[in-house]
Amino acid sequence: MHEVVVGALVREGRVLLAHRRPDKRAYPDVWELPGGLIEAGESELEALTRELHEELGVQIATGSASHLCRLTAGPAEEPALLSAWLVRDWQGTPANVAPEEHDGLEWFELEELPPPAHVLVRTALVNAFHSRNGQRAWETLDMLKSGTRSAGVAVRLK
Repeated sequence: MHEVVVGALVREGRVLLAHRRPDKRAYPDVWELPGGLIEAGESELEALTRELHEELGVQIATGSASHLCRLTAGPAEEPALLSAWLVRDWQGTPANVAPEEHDGLEWFELEELPPPAHVLVRTALVNAFHSRNGQRAWETLDMLKSGTRSAGVAVRLK
């Protein structure tokens, strides 16, 4: 199973999404959170830092990333463990420095988020925006369903 990490850069109530090129094999022509595969020996946070630098040209500020959710995504024959993080502070101006992956970047208001490739990431984002002090408010339970892009159940943490 592949392990993937994605980051939601948020600023002034908006989240940055990257539009996947229509010629990509996996999840073509969809808006997504930037990120990628976790390499051998990397922690999720190390992979997130590397991926956001490679795709957006930014550096995550120390202590500004908090975990949103973890879910199993993709078809049953090729599932991936996806971990999403909320990033509230970074250095640099986000830019599309990986045009082979994405053909655009755009900031979206929470109410205007397009359908992402992984619907539970959207749910986690909405709940993170509404949680107190930006703390993790939800976690997901993996429930892989054959042939779906994402699967899971959101459970409120007490």
